[in-house]
Amino acid sequence: MNEREAMAFLEEASGYGIVPGLDSIRELCRRLGDPQKELKFVHVAGTNGKGSVCAYIASVLRVAGYRVGMYVSPAVFSYRETIRVDGRNITLKAFCQGVERIRDICGRMVEEGLPHPTRFEIETALGFLYFRERQCQIVVLETGMGGLTDSTNIVENTLVAVITPVGRDHMKFLGNTLAEIAAQKAGIIKRGSRVVSMCGEEEAEKVVAEKADDLGCLYTSATPEDIKNIHYGINKQRFDYKSRKKLEITLAGRHQPENAALALDAIDALAAEGIPVSEKAVRQGLAETKWPGRFTVIGKNPCFVVDGAHNEAAAKRLSESIEFYFTNKRIIYIIGVLKDKEYEKVIGLTVPYAEHVITVTPPGNPRALPAYELAKTVALVHPQVTAVDSLEEAVEMSTLLAGKEDVVIAFGSLSYLGRLAEIVEKGTPVKGKRQ
Repeated sequence: MNEREAMAFLEEASGYGIVPGLDSIRELCRRLGDPQKELKFVHVAGTNGKGSVCAYIASVLRVAGYRVGMYVSPAVFSYRETIRVDGRNITLKAFCQGVERIRDICGRMVEEGLPHPTRFEIETALGFLYFRERQCQIVVLETGMGGLTDSTNIVENTLVAVITPVGRDHMKFLGNTLAEIAAQKAGIIKRGSRVVSMCGEEEAEKVVAEKADDLGCLYTSATPEDIKNIHYGINKQRFDYKSRKKLEITLAGRHQPENAALALDAIDALAAEGIPVSEKAVRQGLAETKWPGRFTVIGKNPCFVVDGAHNEAAAKRLSESIEFYFTNKRIIYIIGVLKDKEYEKVIGLTVPYAEHVITVTPPGNPRALPAYELAKTVALVHPQVTAVDSLEEAVEMSTLLAGKEDVVIAFGSLSYLGRLAEIVEKGTPVKGKRQ
């Protein structure tokens, strides 16, 4: 199987949609020899900040000398970046061979009258297979949606369960209240594991704490109040957390010190489970963490930022960062969203900061909301909005509208930001660009 054939199979599997439940992934992994049973995990669930927290933890562990697997989604710049070992994407050879093996198993499952595994189940199984092959000492595992019935939750050897801030997202599948959603997220907690969380809302925190107690887990609640002396910046940020002073990160966004603090508590919990990390590795690992697509500056003059704000909680955080970093700046938006998200709330929270809004259709995604429909929704609260036909046109128009001192922010679904970043970084000659 070559790369094109592997991707064609995954695209076909996308048609099976989202199917919560563990029966199918259990059967698929059983036929693969249950690779997940030979691995140890840091399992991360939550609504926002999961990816950043995973990135911090994996970076620190890698610097400390451990062989670290990391499974995160969705991909932003490369379809293979969802599965990484020591910061490197799964190799093309391993990807193609693994997908071919799984494709054959899926075929036999269907012949036997079983459901065809979904794309996420296939990718999760592929990750387990690759991490076992590469003999990873620890795997940082991000849930896709929820936790209790998420495909990643077939793992048993969870050393530390991490719950990031919980908000209202995927409510069709997870519940209508924060307590119901938090219960789904807390479903990743395994008896006797350690649990660290920064749920944000007391209602959610209570649910997670009670679940940890029920399963005899040592529970740590990370609180923003313990983060002191924060020096914010678009390229570098510094803060103190508990006994650690002058910690440095390069990820931008007002919420990143909180994500890093939660990751630090997870690192300390791992140390108590026999995975020690030196203080030098902690500091170096935090400073070297990269996580593209999350309030990431990809261009200057004008400043061009991409961010994966796709739900209410993430939109609030994006708004806070805009207010903090870009006060009195003229701002142009590029927005592309999926139709099953609460995009009306995202629009309501963010568009007051924009002078002009450009809407796009995230390409290649059957769940994408057409740019014209999104523009109609934006127009209800903001008069300056334009729907465009392509990402290239969006970049060109934003560059025409923005001066050197202005800011362009592209956000919404992560699924289109990688392609858009490529367009920006290649540069597009534009006539009559405003100076």
